[in-house]
Amino acid sequence: MTTLALDVDAVRARFPALASGVAYLDGPGGTQVPQAVIDAIAGYLRDSNANLGGAFAASRRSDELVDRAHDVAARFLGCRPREAIFGQNMTTLNFALTRTLGRGLQAGDEILVTRLDHDGNVSPWLELAHDLGLSVGFVELREDTTLDLADLERKLGERTRVVAFPLASNGVGTLTDAARIVELAHSAGALAWADAVHYAPHGPVDVAALGVDVLLCSPYKFFGPHLGLAFAREELLESWRPYTVRPAPGWETGTLAHELLAGFVAAVDYLDELGWDAIRVHERALGERFLAGLPPTCTLYGVPTIDGRTPTFAFTVAGLVPREVAERLAARGIAVWDGDYYAVELMTALGLQPEGAVRAGFVHYNTAAEVDRLLEALAEL
Repeated sequence: MTTLALDVDAVRARFPALASGVAYLDGPGGTQVPQAVIDAIAGYLRDSNANLGGAFAASRRSDELVDRAHDVAARFLGCRPREAIFGQNMTTLNFALTRTLGRGLQAGDEILVTRLDHDGNVSPWLELAHDLGLSVGFVELREDTTLDLADLERKLGERTRVVAFPLASNGVGTLTDAARIVELAHSAGALAWADAVHYAPHGPVDVAALGVDVLLCSPYKFFGPHLGLAFAREELLESWRPYTVRPAPGWETGTLAHELLAGFVAAVDYLDELGWDAIRVHERALGERFLAGLPPTCTLYGVPTIDGRTPTFAFTVAGLVPREVAERLAARGIAVWDGDYYAVELMTALGLQPEGAVRAGFVHYNTAAEVDRLLEALAEL
């Protein structure tokens, strides 16, 4: 399936959860998984469940799986296998990597983050600053929730060591100009530290093309199991001292969840089979349909068109708090999110705390009929 026309019915038949009739418009919080991912996880537990380094067959199969998972991660991210790091989740990996970087930072050094970030790329820096006497600055937003790159340029200084930013906002879907952010960071001698969690289900990630130094994402957001995946440039990894045990030097501490690595491999194989062009065309059509039909009782936040965003939409409904909207939609078999989705700075900047907003996010297994179903329910509300 590599043409631009996506056979959505055939796609949906591969996702057992979709047979329930629920309209899963909750993709930004975690996607459903195809049967191939389920089978891969179960298959590992049935046939190869063992720790690494043993002389027996199941252990050898586990060794092979771990190597293959790194090869597949390298293909997915556009890096070398030894630059790919698996962990429990993005946030846990980011705490580990920021602490490792922190070994070489000094009091007074500065980290820049953005108001668009998920807190998984904010709090690790705030805690590191607390421990080491660093400063953390915030790059501000324009009125349409795009990043103010002039503000970033003004705030860069000789003590700036890292610019942390998202490829796309998990709250309002806004895309960032990653190439320009990386260019500005590097011009100041700082590392470019990217959060690709929200972007990864919507388009290809190529760390070499982006020029980032570190990038993190979450396979459970792109049709895989609950895992974290990070890239860091080999030169950085060689210069850092990891927190790890002596018999197993490296970046992946303890025993990995091998069965989830098998599911990750199956998820990437699934995406390779589908092709990003088909996914993008279909998701764009869904987003345009939603924007065209949004009732006037709803207030949309973020970029007003499908250009410059993923098909993820934050909105409020007049007269109802977001939780009420989410509950009423759930009663109609429509799954959406409410709250701040850990986009704390964004929701504060938009004046939406403490209730946050309703968030509907479309991925390639969603249909035009599901978009219409949501719009009809919102109009009735």
